[in-house]
Amino acid sequence: MIPTRRTTPLSYAFYDRDPRKVARALLGKLLIRKLPGKILSGRIVETEAYLGEDDLAAHSAAGKTDRNSILFGPPGYAYVYFIYGNYYCLNVSCLPDGVAGGALFRAMEPVAGINEMAKARGIDLSVAGGAENVALLRRISSGPGRMCEALGVTRERDNGKSFVNTRSDLRIVDDGYRVSHVVVTARIGITKSADRPLRYVIRGNPFVSGARSAHSAQGVID
Repeated sequence: MIPTRRTTPLSYAFYDRDPRKVARALLGKLLIRKLPGKILSGRIVETEAYLGEDDLAAHSAAGKTDRNSILFGPPGYAYVYFIYGNYYCLNVSCLPDGVAGGALFRAMEPVAGINEMAKARGIDLSVAGGAENVALLRRISSGPGRMCEALGVTRERDNGKSFVNTRSDLRIVDDGYRVSHVVVTARIGITKSADRPLRYVIRGNPFVSGARSAHSAQGVID
């Protein structure tokens, strides 16, 4: 369940800066999907920064198009794309209006609405220890596609949605959780500009994506 301590919505100013700073600062925040009578939520444990037109791995590298226009717009808006004909990825726009930049959400630790998210992912929590089985829970949201499926994120439903507007059903808030150590590594799952150290993970968190956990991630600790 969501911690009882007070939560603070993030402002547009939070996102109006270098995507590297935004991606790191997002670690530990709560990503929330509001549904009628219930809330789905997870703690962000892994992100990647994409730096705009000079970043060959970024969707904005080819310039502004109808598809990627959110990345060139105001900060704090959801940019959703479909990849490999199989799953969606969720990003947030960064930097001032007219300047492209974004941060990709790669993994989260389930916090609230776990049963609903597991069902959306086709996971049966009644077996193998259920909600106490970390290996089983990892399948809910340890990866960008898994996260989106768990939260019901699609391009049609969420692309261009504000993360800051109080009426939005997709929001990010700060509940006071503090991250002790962050590991910075090269981005994964891409080929262009793949060696750039723009992936941020909470050190030691078992919900980080990939075969290796953050315990064994190779990178710079800060």
